[in-house]
Amino acid sequence: MADFRTRSTVLVTCPKRTSQFLCKEIESLGFPILAEFPTGVEIEGTLEDTMLLNLHVRTGYHVHFLLKSFIAATPDGLYKNISEIPWEDYIEPDGYLSVVSTVDNPNITDSRFANVKCKDAIVDRMRHVTGRRPDSGSERIGVVVYLFWRGTSCRVFLDTSGEPLTKRGYRKIPYKAPMQESLAAAVILATGWRGDGNLANPMCGSGTLAIEAAMIGLNRAPGLMRENFAFIHLRGFDSEHWAALRKRAKSAATRKIDGRIVVSDIDEGAVMAARKNAANAGVDHLMDFHVCDFAATPVPDGGGIVMLNPEYGARLGTESALEETYHRIGDFFKKDCRGYTGYIFTGNPHLAKQVGLRTKRKIPFFNTTLDCRLLEYELYEGSRKHSISDEQ
Repeated sequence: MADFRTRSTVLVTCPKRTSQFLCKEIESLGFPILAEFPTGVEIEGTLEDTMLLNLHVRTGYHVHFLLKSFIAATPDGLYKNISEIPWEDYIEPDGYLSVVSTVDNPNITDSRFANVKCKDAIVDRMRHVTGRRPDSGSERIGVVVYLFWRGTSCRVFLDTSGEPLTKRGYRKIPYKAPMQESLAAAVILATGWRGDGNLANPMCGSGTLAIEAAMIGLNRAPGLMRENFAFIHLRGFDSEHWAALRKRAKSAATRKIDGRIVVSDIDEGAVMAARKNAANAGVDHLMDFHVCDFAATPVPDGGGIVMLNPEYGARLGTESALEETYHRIGDFFKKDCRGYTGYIFTGNPHLAKQVGLRTKRKIPFFNTTLDCRLLEYELYEGSRKHSISDEQ
């Protein structure tokens, strides 16, 4: 049975260019950073610690617990070293196993071969030691093993997350080209907004940015809605400890923020999706939903941030048709959002220039493979055309 208090290296992966936000999250949970990479952070911890990380980390993808590092040049060397790990301590003989990998080895042309070799080593040992073997497949519904093999250097981890942490459980309706939850959380964290003031999110799409903002503002742990993590299926899993972690996380959350979150889109289907996703997340009570052009979004008095994620022209829409849209965003900022800090998340530098306002900051991100920027605009106080308070 696995000892959930044994210490080892823990690797938390994240979207490219978001490790700085992941570092701050992990440090706030009490873990010193041992190493930072473009797509991840290493710390030292226990399997119990991975439970805490899976529950609270917003900007991560996976939480990996290192079992063994070794040198292997060939598939046979890989098999031998993996078969020496006491898998019977971690996997139930009648359990379920999946293997995923990152492989860069001249002897391997298909990472699926490495997955099979790794899986064979595990189940052969299990059969030899216990007389039985777990089922295996590609679904991450049980114990998940992650193999990292570059050159002759191998590291074998337990992927304690299973499905990526981006899958919070609330987004039942993804709608069109949605931003991943982990990236959306990093974008909100980059603004410094923590629920202190209003947040306007025109062009809301399926509502991911607004929902992640609400969860940050409420200090609500992102993993509370998840029903399944891979660590739950490990031998030695302490369900009472997990229940206690969840209870503390729920107690730390609040029900209110200091401002309002205004969510709008010209597409009625998008607003419907955002409303339902927000309800699934339990944050719809914080939001005002509007079906309207972004420029007609009623912006509350009192300041805060206004965040737009318009089309880039790469996947949705065409660049020439979007030039006028970006120009209108600049006008909207100048006329209706004074006293706010404005943000545009875009992957198109040419279109960004059409906004016609000077940027205060340009924060680099990647949205999958697209090189993007979060553009920040300081919008000074002045008269505004309309606001929520004007309508009441």
